[in-house]
Amino acid sequence: MLENRIQTICLIVLSAVSLGGTMFWLKPVMIPFVLALFISLGLNSLVNAQMDLLKVPRVLAVISTLMLAFLLFSLLGVLITASVGQLADNASTYIAQVTRFLERLGQVLPVNVADFTPEGVTDRLSKMSIQTVSGVLLNTTNAILALVSQSFLVFIFVIYLLIGAGSAIDLPGTPRTNTTWLEIEARVTQYLVTKAVISAGTGFVVWCILSMLGVDLALVFGLFAFLLNFIPSIGSIIATLLPLPVVIVDPSITTTAAVLAIALPACVQITVGNFVEPMIIGDSLDLHPVVVLLSLIFWGMLWGVVGMLLAVPITAILKILFARLEPTHAFAEAMGGRFESLGSKEDA
Repeated sequence: MLENRIQTICLIVLSAVSLGGTMFWLKPVMIPFVLALFISLGLNSLVNAQMDLLKVPRVLAVISTLMLAFLLFSLLGVLITASVGQLADNASTYIAQVTRFLERLGQVLPVNVADFTPEGVTDRLSKMSIQTVSGVLLNTTNAILALVSQSFLVFIFVIYLLIGAGSAIDLPGTPRTNTTWLEIEARVTQYLVTKAVISAGTGFVVWCILSMLGVDLALVFGLFAFLLNFIPSIGSIIATLLPLPVVIVDPSITTTAAVLAIALPACVQITVGNFVEPMIIGDSLDLHPVVVLLSLIFWGMLWGVVGMLLAVPITAILKILFARLEPTHAFAEAMGGRFESLGSKEDA
């Protein structure tokens, strides 16, 4: 019995390592597909709501949902482009402010900071060649094209997943009796929809605060607050500190406004993370905080920022699957913080 258990554990470890290597190798395809899968789960709730409330056919509900999503993403793209253009127009002002800041820093620090004086900064900027600028522009263009192409691939996946979900439901003789998938769909959909609503509210409040304080790129920082709120703990810290460089180099912002631009969004993030989300979401995914942290590290190493955004729902899906299998049931219980199940299993 012990030998069978050891053999099973070894096979599970080897399978996990092989699966992880395969997912890393197939990252260019897996990331758009998995991202589209979770987006389709969230949009499917809107499709079902239209079918139930407005009594429209599923095809029309899917089309209207996709059109709404496309319009929202297009509007965000236009607004972000306008904000970045504003930043580029004020680049000379920011450079002058940075040189003044570095000059004051050189007067305060008891070290040789000759390279950071305005003359040193000007000299360094003058050494920047046309080839270097061209290289930066080329890399930026390639990054934008890659992002656009990946977003297009995600959109294509979302279309097929939404249509496929409708086909699986509507075909005769194919009742939805897979309780495992139903549990996954219910938990993940509830988490994604609730998290999206809370994150949208957080991003909107951050945008309003930064706009009232006169911070440039307020809309971009609000969008990042929305996206990074899907990353537990770490995301809120990053979203709070993101406006700091712009606040420092902006000459039109007073010291009080600069402090409030960091303090007020921090208060919003703390309130949402410690009071609003636990009250609304609760422990619906049944994951221990240590497991959540480890999942952030693992999926972040595997898929980067997108992996960190999707770490929690992916780990929740794995926990549900582990709970359905007898060899990994105790491990699933441990992922929920019930470590005593491991001891009872060993005693048995």
